[in-house]
Amino acid sequence: MKPLLKKSLESLNQSYIVRTLKEPFFDPNWHFHPHYQLFTVVEGFGTRFIGDDIRHFEAGDTVFLGPNLPHLWRSDRVYFERPSTLQTQGIVVYFTVDFLGSDFFEKPEMYALKQLLKNSERGLDIQNTMRETVVEDLKELTILRGFDGILKVLSVLQKLAQTNDYQFITSPHYENNYKISETERMRLVHEYVMKHYKEKISLSAVAALANMTEAAFCRYFKSRTNKTFSDFVSEIRIGHACKLLLDNKMSVAQVCYESGYNTVSNFNSQFKALKGQSPKQYQKMYMAD
Repeated sequence: MKPLLKKSLESLNQSYIVRTLKEPFFDPNWHFHPHYQLFTVVEGFGTRFIGDDIRHFEAGDTVFLGPNLPHLWRSDRVYFERPSTLQTQGIVVYFTVDFLGSDFFEKPEMYALKQLLKNSERGLDIQNTMRETVVEDLKELTILRGFDGILKVLSVLQKLAQTNDYQFITSPHYENNYKISETERMRLVHEYVMKHYKEKISLSAVAALANMTEAAFCRYFKSRTNKTFSDFVSEIRIGHACKLLLDNKMSVAQVCYESGYNTVSNFNSQFKALKGQSPKQYQKMYMAD
């Protein structure tokens, strides 16, 4: 396992960094860094963790994240099975608040961009036609250098500052309470749940991974994620169920058992609590689109 938070996010010849990521699976490490991050998934699917938000992702998923907002795009289990020919691909741009100078965004003309940067502290899930526009801009940015690259970065930020085509990702009062030293502990928890969510999850086993008693682990987890551990597991299971419902290859009952639930009634209840509608209604609404 490569070290956590050791990504090289500094450049000697550019004030921002743009990368095309092509790997068998996305980086499985829960991490955060002091950079703004604009990221789009070109190829791949799985579960996305950003702050206190958990949801399914697939190609087209595009976000703008503020500094030190914990995140992880966890590729689905099939990416880790052998032999797997699946691939993931993404485009990411990193920059710091002072990438154009310490007071650039303090200028009066930069007010809208400064507000955008403030909003990104909760994470922005870019939607609709703006998503398509940003994805195309990111593809162009991979081949631009120098002044043209700076102009393109500012152009993308300006477009985002002028649109309402995004949703906030984290809850309004979310704060990153993690220390860098704790990211390995959370990685182990994520990894365990992603491997076993179709089974009965043992709280004692997860607490042991974190080297805590069950009670201490529950308090720790709630203080760091703004949710209980059981809610965390439910969100992962329901996220997987949403993917299966949209694949439209299984009945609701089959989706229920494939997602780790023992009864359809409990599955329907949990699904409605998280999504505000029944599995059938969810499937009908998105399939109609």
